[in-house]
Amino acid sequence: MRGRSLAIALLLLLSAAQVRAETSGLTQTGFTVTFTREVGATPEKLWDALLQIGNWWSSSHTWSGKASNMSLEPRANGCWCESWDGASVQHGNVVWIQPNRVLRFYAGLGPLQDRATTGVLTFALGASKENKDKTTLKLTYRVAGPADAGLQEVAPAVDKVMGEQVKRLAAYVETGKAE
Repeated sequence: MRGRSLAIALLLLLSAAQVRAETSGLTQTGFTVTFTREVGATPEKLWDALLQIGNWWSSSHTWSGKASNMSLEPRANGCWCESWDGASVQHGNVVWIQPNRVLRFYAGLGPLQDRATTGVLTFALGASKENKDKTTLKLTYRVAGPADAGLQEVAPAVDKVMGEQVKRLAAYVETGKAE
């Protein structure tokens, strides 16, 4: 059993090296974070996993502390919401959905929400040309806001959090577990 766990951990570590990350356009009024990763799943399987956001998003990056409290309505103007104990929050709303290809939100995530920022979060899926059982996942998060929002200071943390979510989504679709 221990050997199997080590093999899975090594596999995840090696696949993590395949993530390409970039923070660009960093100014007082905005930034963009981009992650590109090849995932060992068909576009259809990755899409199904993507829509199950409460199963792979990190609980430590939710308002309630439980990702299972999150839900996603996969339609234009659908809510990516979180509800718990009479409270609720909208993480984003769907502005473009093209099954197995694109899911885009207007989303002011976490601490960006009260900084008067706007964010556009896009998950783009592309079938691998070399292997029909692999998909290229590209996450792009563009954030803009007023000069006093402190975006230059918060960009590295946003980059780290979004990178973690990409890794968790890939792990979830490839192994059934986000960890």
